[in-house]
Amino acid sequence: MLSYETNSRINELKEKFKSIRSTIDLEKTKARLTEIEEKLSDPSIWADRKTAGRLGQEAQSLRSQLQLLGEAEETFENIEIAAELAEEDESFIEQVDKLLKDAERKVREFELNILLSSPYDPNNAFLSIHPGAGGTESQDWASMLLRMYTRWAEKNGYKVNIIEHQPGDEAGIKSATIQIVGPYAYGKLKYESGVHRLVRISPFDANHRRHTSFASVSVSPEMEDDVEIEIQPEELRIDTYRAGGAGGQHVNRTESAVRITHLPTGIVVTCQNERSQHQNKATAMKILKAKLFELELEKKRKEKMKLLGEQKDIAWGSQIRSYVFQPYTMVKDHRTQHETGDIQAVMDGEIDSFIEKELLFFASIEKNTE
Repeated sequence: MLSYETNSRINELKEKFKSIRSTIDLEKTKARLTEIEEKLSDPSIWADRKTAGRLGQEAQSLRSQLQLLGEAEETFENIEIAAELAEEDESFIEQVDKLLKDAERKVREFELNILLSSPYDPNNAFLSIHPGAGGTESQDWASMLLRMYTRWAEKNGYKVNIIEHQPGDEAGIKSATIQIVGPYAYGKLKYESGVHRLVRISPFDANHRRHTSFASVSVSPEMEDDVEIEIQPEELRIDTYRAGGAGGQHVNRTESAVRITHLPTGIVVTCQNERSQHQNKATAMKILKAKLFELELEKKRKEKMKLLGEQKDIAWGSQIRSYVFQPYTMVKDHRTQHETGDIQAVMDGEIDSFIEKELLFFASIEKNTE
């Protein structure tokens, strides 16, 4: 007979698979695959290799999705059979455990395939953090968030490159931009954009009062050079200055750092990590294009929320998550309602459960607005 723990694992995994499965329309997926295959079978489509390549990539993604779905369903059927046999013969318990581990792996693969299937999800990510009003308190909070995302990236085997880092006057940071390099970095982090709220007893307050601080996070995909995003020269204001902080004499003596302001949107990007002003400008332009692209994506998400009659504002700059240190400990996402009391683990980069809930939440919106 299977143990209570094993039965609980099976039931939890079934519910998770059911939740992920509900985000796709199987009939539409099959119909779309058939439509693409018919287009690709027409020799004339190959006259436009860019379109043909895009369709081929989409077809492969859909085939992979259907294959993973079938494999997961078959594994669950085998688990049910093995579980029934285990009621009569305990030697099948080991087989159930083996199949359960296989099912967990396949459900995870299926989840990533479904939830990270947008065109730019596989890309590297640019993540920027800016403190809100509040001086040292907010700047310290911004540095705590920077540490959290850096720890998360390291736990996932990603490389982190510092693009820009402006230290605070007393503590924390005035701003920071990092590049997170690795597969699906953008896809996993894209819904972390927004305002993050901190409630704690301030270490900078001699009277030990409770303070509320805010910091904004923005995430953009690193774009390929061939992606066309039109920016007119007259829309830009470009400033150069001496980079501060660590970096040696060269960084401090030359105006190598570059700040670009996109006048129509007010977006400001800065790069100071390269020794050459030319290199910093090129990197800053790359980040600007990524931010403008993300801005368009955010507009589309907001429109879809409106179609659902959703009252929550998911635009960049809205409050998305609260981190409470006192009088109790809790981290809560205000969109998905997911929460945990283990705030220290979250601050050490354990945010995968929040990311998973975000991906499921927005995938359900995509499905309901198709």
